Amino acid sequence: MIIPALDILNNQVVRLYQGNYDSVKYYDYYVYDLISTYIASGSKIIHLVDLESARTRNQKRSKAFYEIIFSFKECIQMAGGINSKKEIDKLFSIGAKRIVIGSEAINNIKKVKKWIEYYGNQRIVVALDINIIQNNIKTIFINGWKKNTNICLEDFLHELSSVDIKYVLCTDISKDGTLSGPNFSLYQDLILQFPKIHFQASGGIHHLNDIVRLKNIGVKDVIIGKSLLENKFTIAGAIKCWQKGSFHASMLKKDV
Repeated sequence: MIIPALDILNNQVVRLYQGNYDSVKYYDYYVYDLISTYIASGSKIIHLVDLESARTRNQKRSKAFYEIIFSFKECIQMAGGINSKKEIDKLFSIGAKRIVIGSEAINNIKKVKKWIEYYGNQRIVVALDINIIQNNIKTIFINGWKKNTNICLEDFLHELSSVDIKYVLCTDISKDGTLSGPNFSLYQDLILQFPKIHFQASGGIHHLNDIVRLKNIGVKDVIIGKSLLENKFTIAGAIKCWQKGSFHASMLKKDV
């Protein structure tokens, strides 16, 4: 599935470069218009990120996010600083499709495993942001990509597998917001090691061929942000490319 992403900071649509809050690019888009366009073009789920809450633990969430979820019921995959059952219950009660747990999964794995069991693995996504250091060691970062946990990605995925985790959103921070292409080898390695997990690929998507290649590797969902905001291709073109699967994306040029 193709999932458009909207990152929100200071009530505006933005993109960060490699997860750096000091490298913010603001876009002159109205959130409701963008979501409406994506849905009208065939998107089933929108990945909505509250960057302020992701950066600052226990940051009070703007009511604007609740209003968006209520307006687009069962379409929003909500992310950013979600760390309590009370908050999850509220988000689901107003119409969230899925809840994304990031830093809290690292800070309190036992609690998050209970959430996965309680709400079901169809409704909870665990987001793991990584940097790859020497010897291909994939290290998880949290708190808006600011804190190195020194936790190995594969070790943590084995821990999550004990509760039959289904959705994992994995982002190579070095690719995020760069339009330099995804880390294909990362996803290929993960899918081989964890075939039961539905990985959501995020970061670096630039061409329709990136989508084709990710699908052929076995990625279940592709999250796309900057390429859509900067009109590298359309959401309709991306969805059609995904549906075509192994067809070469150049065949779809006339549609984008």
